[in-house]
Amino acid sequence: MLKSRCEKILKENIIPFWSKLEDKENGGFYGFVDFDLNLDKTADKGVILHNRILWFYSTCYKIIGGEENKRLAKHAYEFVKNNCIDYEQGGVYWMLDYKGNPVDTMKHTYNCAFAIYALSAYYNSVGDKEALSLAMKIFEDIEEKTLDEYGYRESFSRDWTPIPNDALSENGLMAEKTMNAILHLIEAYTELYKANGDKRVAERLKFQLSQMSDTVYNKDTDALRVFFDEKLCEIGDIHSYGHDIEASWLMDLACEALGEKELCDKFAQIDLRIAKNIEKLAFHGGALYNERDKQEIDRKRVWWVQAEAVVGYYNAYEHSGDKRFADISEQILTYIENVTTDKRCGEWFSEVSFEGVPDRDKEMVGPWKCPYHNGRMCLEIIRRTNS
Repeated sequence: MLKSRCEKILKENIIPFWSKLEDKENGGFYGFVDFDLNLDKTADKGVILHNRILWFYSTCYKIIGGEENKRLAKHAYEFVKNNCIDYEQGGVYWMLDYKGNPVDTMKHTYNCAFAIYALSAYYNSVGDKEALSLAMKIFEDIEEKTLDEYGYRESFSRDWTPIPNDALSENGLMAEKTMNAILHLIEAYTELYKANGDKRVAERLKFQLSQMSDTVYNKDTDALRVFFDEKLCEIGDIHSYGHDIEASWLMDLACEALGEKELCDKFAQIDLRIAKNIEKLAFHGGALYNERDKQEIDRKRVWWVQAEAVVGYYNAYEHSGDKRFADISEQILTYIENVTTDKRCGEWFSEVSFEGVPDRDKEMVGPWKCPYHNGRMCLEIIRRTNS
């Protein structure tokens, strides 16, 4: 039933909503829809948004097929290829105007990772070698321009001069390095390694996994540290419940791609401990809380957190055989169907309060609000239950 419900959400809600946002005049997809479903055709277009859309339609075509999904993947690919990549100085831009011209040329490791993720997925779906070549070029940019003796620096000007990391810093902190960037490098390099089996990609993926297990993961609390200084010393006291449960299955996926049993066994244990911890701390009323900042618990229900929890707990069920985890996945999916989904259009509200009231100040489409988390939830469940 989990599979059929996710197929319904994907095919009847998510794909139709996002397909209507294709910008046939200027390329790519429209960049903003407000809470009241008003479309702004002249809004800036986020590069993260477009890489996530490219990943989404590419993976839709790979898993469920459909010529329209293939066409929209190609439409997204052409926009990313022609507008988002900085062919002069490397990497990808941060933000474009509605016509596809750069308006923010910041380079960010996190954003570059999503470009690799999307381009690799496009290659893995349709076999376009140009896309794989572009993914490898951005991989080289990251490895050449962002590394220091401790790991990956994150925020740069167009010419790769380091700048403050405003884009991924929150909660009144300014972080030089973040768990979020490391996690999505793992995600990107996993997809790239599946595309080409490159030994250099495997080596860097193992390095990132070691950062997660040795530095980011706190074995005393079974939680992931969130923000760091340049030497990877923790700053702040924050626990991001959504990132923890997302990491629990993305790290497993990376280990499976590498195919090393010892690594798989090591992370399977870490990831199960993380899942159990999040169940204890954050699973209440059929959904997950957002985060803890010091002693304050943010109890709102954020769309992407619920999506990642469905996959994370199904992954925990697959690894442990404990049906309790499968039950949690189903409970959260029921919450998504009944509370998180906007019945007007099928897309999900960005946030709802603990009481289930949508936040009207949050957009339905924006630089970060995309079909990546909820679409991936559906696609991962379908993939895992396709036998």
